[in-house]
Amino acid sequence: MAYEQAFEQTEPNTTELKELPAGRLLESRGDGSYFESSGSLFGPLFRYIQKNDIAMTTPVEARMDPGAMYFWVSSTQEEKATSDTANVRVIDVPERTVASHGSRGSYSQNNFEKAKTILLDWVNNQSNIEAIGEPFGVYWNGPFTPWFLKTFEVQVEIRLKDTEATPIKRS
Repeated sequence: MAYEQAFEQTEPNTTELKELPAGRLLESRGDGSYFESSGSLFGPLFRYIQKNDIAMTTPVEARMDPGAMYFWVSSTQEEKATSDTANVRVIDVPERTVASHGSRGSYSQNNFEKAKTILLDWVNNQSNIEAIGEPFGVYWNGPFTPWFLKTFEVQVEIRLKDTEATPIKRS
């Protein structure tokens, strides 16, 4: 099934800087870590988009601790996502500059941690950027995709120290 993409995917085994577009996201938060509560985070978001006839987009963003899941809303459907519910919050995010490491495999804490280590090592070796905030997951495939075909990214918002020397991919 084809979904609209909120931004371009970082290819597996690639680390890059890119701009994420401004957009409207739907947020579901939990009490535990993301990997303990991802199933309970998905349900409220899915019910919200079904009830409001909002098309599914990719990717799904995930904050790790405490766990939170975010669905992107297509810019053509933002008028359908205007009010919060008891379990879903509608938020607008500005354009963000991130460092992103693409990976392949199951959506597990172990795989997230491996990709996060690669990403943060790369960021720390760049003289013209610094990480701000905590790394987060970006998941591209649905639950029925075989684990060996799943792709994901770990991203961290960054601040440029010298904008002249850093090419940024615009998605």
